[in-house]
Amino acid sequence: MIRLLRAALILCAVLAQPSVAQERIDTEGLRIRSEAGDKRATRALAEAYYLGRGGVEQDFREAARWYRHLASQGDARAQTSLGLMYANGLGFEKNLVEARRWWSLAAAQNDAGAQHNLGMVFLAGQGVAPDPAHALHWFQGAAKHGHVQSQRILGLMFYDGEGTAPDRLQGLTWLTIAAENGEELAQQTLKMLAERVDAEQLAQARAQAHEWLKENAATR
Repeated sequence: MIRLLRAALILCAVLAQPSVAQERIDTEGLRIRSEAGDKRATRALAEAYYLGRGGVEQDFREAARWYRHLASQGDARAQTSLGLMYANGLGFEKNLVEARRWWSLAAAQNDAGAQHNLGMVFLAGQGVAPDPAHALHWFQGAAKHGHVQSQRILGLMFYDGEGTAPDRLQGLTWLTIAAENGEELAQQTLKMLAERVDAEQLAQARAQAHEWLKENAATR
């Protein structure tokens, strides 16, 4: 049996990564545009301060200020990022209650990163009692929206019967979906399971996974 490790809380960030060649960022121009209601300018400010790029000194408090401004307008990506900052104590005192609140708002808008983070919180028992069934609910949402780590974890949970009744076929199907999406740990897990699982069941899981991937690609 595969057992899930709860030692590390791996959260999903939705922050842009700095490019190799960076242009100097005009923060004053972005502030003016942001105050005029330009959400892209607000996001650019938040990310510049969070990452410390484009000649802008890294400042988590300033990043948090702009993420909060955007999140308060209902932006799901900003809500997920703001929750991440609360969870890690960046720009704020660490506060998992606030992190969950912002992730819940983003998750209600089907933000896969927020759904994954909530799943990790309830699976690992970070600031709450461990609740595998609740974790499974959020991983299912994230997995259906294409989050590959959630797809892998969901597969493991179904396979082991964690938070749900054991369902090896569904577990293998989600592991295959994650593996087909390039998730390396899912690929490694399937190689290990190939020696233990009936070949017919593996073939059935592969067929179901390919059908899901085909349908999912058609809706994107």
